[in-house]
Amino acid sequence: MRTTLPTLRRLLSAALLLSLPAARAADGPDSVRQRPAYPIEEVVVTGTRSETDARHLPMTVSAVGRAAIERSAEPSLLPVLTEQVPGLFATARGIMGYGVSTGAAGGMSLRGIGGAPQAGVPTTGLLVLIDGQPQYMGLMGHPIADACQSMLAERVEVVRGPASVLYGSNAMGGVINIVTRKQREEGVHTDLQAAYGSYNTLQTGLSNRIRKGRFTSVVTGSYDRTDGHRADMGFEQYGGYAKLGYEVSSAWSLSGDVNLTHFNASNPGETTAPLIDNDSRITRGRASVALANRYDRTSGALSLFYNWGQHKIDDGYAAGGDPLDYRFNSRDRMSGVSWHQSVQLFAGNRLTAGFDYFHFGGESWNRFLDGHEEPLVDKTQDEAAGYVDFRQALGTWLTLDAGLRVDHHSHVGTEWVPQAGASFHLPYDAEIKLSAGKGFRYPTIRELYMFRPANPDLRPERLWNYELSFSQRLREGRLSYGVNLFYIDGENLILRIPVDGRPTNVNTGRIENAGVEAEIACRIAEAWSVDANYSFLHMEHPVLAAPEHKLHVGASFTRGRWSVSTSVQYVAGLYTSVVVAEAGSYAQEEFVLWNLRAAFRISRNLRIFARGENLLAQRYQINAGFPMPRATVLGGLNMHF
Repeated sequence: MRTTLPTLRRLLSAALLLSLPAARAADGPDSVRQRPAYPIEEVVVTGTRSETDARHLPMTVSAVGRAAIERSAEPSLLPVLTEQVPGLFATARGIMGYGVSTGAAGGMSLRGIGGAPQAGVPTTGLLVLIDGQPQYMGLMGHPIADACQSMLAERVEVVRGPASVLYGSNAMGGVINIVTRKQREEGVHTDLQAAYGSYNTLQTGLSNRIRKGRFTSVVTGSYDRTDGHRADMGFEQYGGYAKLGYEVSSAWSLSGDVNLTHFNASNPGETTAPLIDNDSRITRGRASVALANRYDRTSGALSLFYNWGQHKIDDGYAAGGDPLDYRFNSRDRMSGVSWHQSVQLFAGNRLTAGFDYFHFGGESWNRFLDGHEEPLVDKTQDEAAGYVDFRQALGTWLTLDAGLRVDHHSHVGTEWVPQAGASFHLPYDAEIKLSAGKGFRYPTIRELYMFRPANPDLRPERLWNYELSFSQRLREGRLSYGVNLFYIDGENLILRIPVDGRPTNVNTGRIENAGVEAEIACRIAEAWSVDANYSFLHMEHPVLAAPEHKLHVGASFTRGRWSVSTSVQYVAGLYTSVVVAEAGSYAQEEFVLWNLRAAFRISRNLRIFARGENLLAQRYQINAGFPMPRATVLGGLNMHF
């Protein structure tokens, strides 16, 4: 592959010289055409910016709708995203729960960019949003994987490639935007779900949705728990979400929401180095209010949000060792305001401008068993940015796009972020897209000031992503397919290396990734749908928890009272360690997972379902030292009234 990498780079560079880079469009800049797993289920992508769709981003966007989320019967969004989105992978260590700190899972990466918590590298290169609002911790700078709950989501939009022009820091690898649920039809609807399965695993959820005239509300609650497939691997989680909305007029709407998640997690440690009492108690919350407008030629929104968290962690001790005499504690917070407005100045044009301001930080300390406390860090920082994205259709066959963001960080300085692209709309509903975009990430408070490797002189991480894609829809949208080629060149990555005999965070890392992503979906008949996606990732420098090959093949059958879906996922070349082993190579994993889900509608208001995972009973691990469970089953019921 080393001989083909320069060829791919020259191919993409030459292609980009032929035109300005831009956003994907269909028959015009404001049309929306998605490639969901089931082509009939069209999903409009909104993101935080223009409701004319987030496709003005000059990179590929995948959308996973509510139907796919419900079919998965998973309490977390990460397993279904790993299946449905090529190039995206999330780590795991058990049947339920990801945890934080030592041995944590839930690391998310796109095209090898993101993070691997199990190696002390949290997911800071991939941005998670809820309704467009960033969800990373103020101190650590990463999202909490266990807060990505299925009960919240109407759909999930995944931007595959840097989206820093619109979203700023941490979006250098891409964006996962969780769009919260809404009630569209008039009336009151309540759903109750309960399921039980392997290892004393319990999943429950309750949701109520109301629409009365201009007023809407969504209230959900959940409780999930498991003993885990290993001793001392219990997990327990409580979640709640409420959203109220009011349509002030035909063009203006006001909404507010609040979300709270609390979980208790235990980490037994690696099988070769078990831990005792490595427990964590985590509480995360968020609240927001938004005022949105939508006219024929312009639309936009003003939103204010506040995120907070409390964390109590016992790092545990090795068998035969002495228990720690302290517990790690932290509180973090993040508040901000975002404004954007999109306007059509003339035919075929769309101009979007916006402003973001974030204030984030927190404090951490060790609390000792005798009652005294020792402070670790107490810091806050600010980030302010303005951006503009200009899109123009030239006739019916070409759309150009260019965007620029100016982003200022109170400690690190100012970053200029450009992106550009071009979309060629061909006969027979086909499209070719070229794009180039810069991504960046500011160092976090943890990297700058916390713990032994801290270095206050760190600079932003940066990369450029170049992409060429082809897609087409046939048979009136019942068949869709696409293929992407990409090349990523990054520098200033923060690595932990010895400096004067002590480990220190230093901007010395590089990344050079290239690859191919392909996907196809077909509605064979009214009852049958099939879909598949594949991603190949070549990494010049090995990246932890980013598979070289990832293949998903799925099928769904729905007729009468029955609904059945099955999927096979193949993963190969997954680095579980980037430390050279005695054999002179890195530790890698290869496995095949077969999952099966079925549901039967007993009556109008009652449905029963069952889920089986890893039915081939594969032995594998994603986090080194944490073998995954073999075949597991879970069954339950859904009530609707």
